[in-house]
Amino acid sequence: MRYIIFLSFFIVFFSCKKEIEVTSLKTISNAPVFKGVTMDHILNDSTSIRAISVTDSSIVYGGSNGHYGYFKITQNLDKNDKIIITEKNKGVVDFLGNQPSFRSVAITKNAYFLLSIENPALLYRYDLYTNQMKLVYTEDGENVFYDALTFINDQEGFAIGDPVDGCLSIIKTMDGGNTWNKLDCSILPKIVSGEAAFAASDTNIKSIDNTLWVLSGGGASRVYKSTNKGSSWKVYNTPIIQGESTQGGYSIDFYDVKNGIIYGGDYTKPTNNQKNIAITNDGGKSWELIAQNTNDGYKSCVQYVPNRNGRDIVSVGFTGISYSSDYGNNWKILSNESFFSIRFITENIAVASGKNKISFVYFK
Repeated sequence: MRYIIFLSFFIVFFSCKKEIEVTSLKTISNAPVFKGVTMDHILNDSTSIRAISVTDSSIVYGGSNGHYGYFKITQNLDKNDKIIITEKNKGVVDFLGNQPSFRSVAITKNAYFLLSIENPALLYRYDLYTNQMKLVYTEDGENVFYDALTFINDQEGFAIGDPVDGCLSIIKTMDGGNTWNKLDCSILPKIVSGEAAFAASDTNIKSIDNTLWVLSGGGASRVYKSTNKGSSWKVYNTPIIQGESTQGGYSIDFYDVKNGIIYGGDYTKPTNNQKNIAITNDGGKSWELIAQNTNDGYKSCVQYVPNRNGRDIVSVGFTGISYSSDYGNNWKILSNESFFSIRFITENIAVASGKNKISFVYFK
């Protein structure tokens, strides 16, 4: 959806994502609750950054005005588990004399991907072995606007965007991102009037194994689900605030194939804390509003804390960082620092991006 800011693109080597280790419930119940955060700002410039991706060895970002970059990192276990930057690089992408805005990034073991918003859509693949960047997908059209990108494995990936011809735009690759094809509207549910998606934090798409969830907003805020790698889809209503172009779910995350959360609201009314958080325990078929009138208002990104069995959740927005230690039922503000998006490296360390910055966030 068109009114949210921009992102950039990049090149990098990458290791595979860390697998989530399920911790026992006894360990979870005794785990310390976060009391606050400290931060190390690792980038400060004029770039608005809404797309970041991390592994245990690298951070990738894309931003406004064609900006992109990466950091190679290592964890120093002898110094309070601090993250150490061992290499960094950044640059600017030019397309026919223009600098596209990137709000979606994704990484496989072989390549890095960057997707732009607005028309024309531009999807780049940077090969990590040959160090060659290639434009692998373009799409022209008045309503073209892509919002988020993910890979379910090293060969198969998906990107989602605003509706064209009566359905959400979804493109798919099956060959490691070398070629992409758009799904036909005949296999996708029809949209509701005014329904689209938000390019707020690259988190309105989520994948676990072969299951995909896509979150819409605006005229309707619904969850699209596929359990067969996008071959067929079902759509489920949510109770999240909706009906206006600025309302709806902005971010979705799942801890496992059953338990998930939606966070959003209305970014033009950020203190409104009604109908902006919902959870599911049946894989997204039904959703229940929680924390009514008691949460911290609009947020653009929500993420489960790794290794906490879905108990601990963090959300960020331009209103600050909030935290729940009871499955989203109660929230407290940990910091008023403004961010657009966040990803965890470990269960205590995350990377957050925002206006003109990227930061390590240490949860204490």
